[in-house]
Amino acid sequence: MGTRLGTVSIHALSAGYLTLPERFFVTPLDDPLARSTVPSLSFLIQHRSSSSAKPTRIVFDLGIRRDVSLYEAPLYKHAMTRAPVSGMPDVVTSLASGGLAPDDIDFVILSHVHWDHVGMPSDFPTAQFVVGHGACDLLSGARKLTNGSHSHFEAGILPRDRTIELEDPEGSRNPHQDGCSEGAERGEGKASSNDGRRDANFRQPWKLKSIFDAAIDLFGDGSIYVISAPGHLPGHLNLLCRLENGNYVYLAGDSAHDPRLVSGEKEIATWTDETNPAILCCIHADKEVAQRTLDLVRKVAHGETDLGYVEVVFAHDAAWEKTAKGLGRFFPGQL
Repeated sequence: MGTRLGTVSIHALSAGYLTLPERFFVTPLDDPLARSTVPSLSFLIQHRSSSSAKPTRIVFDLGIRRDVSLYEAPLYKHAMTRAPVSGMPDVVTSLASGGLAPDDIDFVILSHVHWDHVGMPSDFPTAQFVVGHGACDLLSGARKLTNGSHSHFEAGILPRDRTIELEDPEGSRNPHQDGCSEGAERGEGKASSNDGRRDANFRQPWKLKSIFDAAIDLFGDGSIYVISAPGHLPGHLNLLCRLENGNYVYLAGDSAHDPRLVSGEKEIATWTDETNPAILCCIHADKEVAQRTLDLVRKVAHGETDLGYVEVVFAHDAAWEKTAKGLGRFFPGQL
């Protein structure tokens, strides 16, 4: 008999909403002024280990800051272009609806460090934070992006001694990479507590998983794979999670912002900014790489892998949110 695969429970969390001008995300459009109000979804993931009675709790993404005015000026200015926008209910409120507090969370994994995903990290004083390779250079300002006004980042928002940056899936080292939070040291990759958190290993080598070139089997039991999903932003991460019924859920972050990109009805948009018309803007930092990631996610969504049934969930899918709320899939309910 083979080794029994591990499983997790996944619970959707409300984490604010924003309004997207569709012309910045998809093309072609019949109405260039079309706008869509969408959620910024977060997820609670609970893993039980045979070595601990206490579940390891992970929050994937923190959504929008509950008080939008607390963003630094460039980010606040950009956030106002996404009005109506709100950070409520936020992740803390959503966790409380199921009886959990921030101190109950072991890890916060950020799909990436755009403003509408980082929320308020200071709300989680004991959690370890995990970001993909390259995220720390964005936060510190060591790397600058010029693909639009959404590419502003806040230094110092992640805790110096509790942040893990994953290794480069390509195997190279960035000479500026000293960690997050104004020169913080990189985390060791394993929690030092005496509970089930020690089973989570973020420092193992990236390996092939199904159609994905770079995956980390986080607990070593097949329950959660951290997937490198490049293109949208340096360090963009997705999660592949196995449920008790044997099906998978693929948390796709910002691999796409509109379901019509997955269906093939639309393509990734580009635009020019009147303040700098020489620069071609895109919601993705690298459009070609983002397209390759989107092509892989399409295969997952269309069942063209060896994984069996996989439910793909994007961070800003309004239709998914509406259906999930009707089915009781938000915490304390589950997927």
